[in-house]
Amino acid sequence: MKTLIKYFAAAAALLALAACDKFPGRTREITIQAGIGAMTKVSTTGDKATFDAKDQITVYAWTGSATEVPATRVVDGVVNTYDGVKWTPAAQMLWEDVSSPHYFLGIHPVRTVKDFTADPFTLDPDDYKASDLMIAVNATGLKASATPVALTFGHAMARLDVNLNFRNQWETTPTVSAVTATAKKTATVNYLAAAPVTATGEAAKVALSKKSDAAWSGLQVPQTGLRTLTITIDGKDYVFTHSADIPLAGGQYTTVNLNIGRDRIDLGSMTINNWVAGSTIDGGEAQDD
Repeated sequence: MKTLIKYFAAAAALLALAACDKFPGRTREITIQAGIGAMTKVSTTGDKATFDAKDQITVYAWTGSATEVPATRVVDGVVNTYDGVKWTPAAQMLWEDVSSPHYFLGIHPVRTVKDFTADPFTLDPDDYKASDLMIAVNATGLKASATPVALTFGHAMARLDVNLNFRNQWETTPTVSAVTATAKKTATVNYLAAAPVTATGEAAKVALSKKSDAAWSGLQVPQTGLRTLTITIDGKDYVFTHSADIPLAGGQYTTVNLNIGRDRIDLGSMTINNWVAGSTIDGGEAQDD
């Protein structure tokens, strides 16, 4: 009996060793090191340069081609949660093997993707956290020895800041009840493309969030065609229409400074920044509706 037990134990050990030889990488865990790079994270409390504790990202990994996400993936949408120091996956993430190049995609906030080339996206102007889509792609072809995996996130959305300067025609600073941009707020996302977001649908009024009566800000879907901003003061709409498109590009913020009189609006200046540095465009005017 003892001889038989030893035989089965040895056989089990050989089977386990064979399994490890066949899938040697599956004993190696994938860990993530994620950052936001030079750009800042938009939040309801301000701009932050790092992820916060309890932030979450969705991670995908695959082998084969860097330019195509296959139907069967090594890591398939595993949620990783940040504790302020490290990222912890909700399920174990393992390398497919030790020799194959692996490609990685990270998405914030958490998002389940079915179509990696045309994922439908809708901007929610009232929810910055949900709308601040950030994408990280590591397509260098990493192998199991390369851990932790570096994921550097960049903003997919654009940001629009509108600052209002009230001319001395106003006895006191008026109360502004709304600032809106006439823009599209739906899109498709191609996660592996250089410019991942393509605007879809029809333009409509997209509300900006109020920082003060003179300062408004909001995320926007990257697009061309935005020319009209509407400022509502005491129930009256003051409409600014630019002579050219107001730029909205992913990973950039555009600041529009408007001079508001009782009868007209003038463009003071417009700046387009990569959330680090930018250039200035001057000129233009508008009138009330």
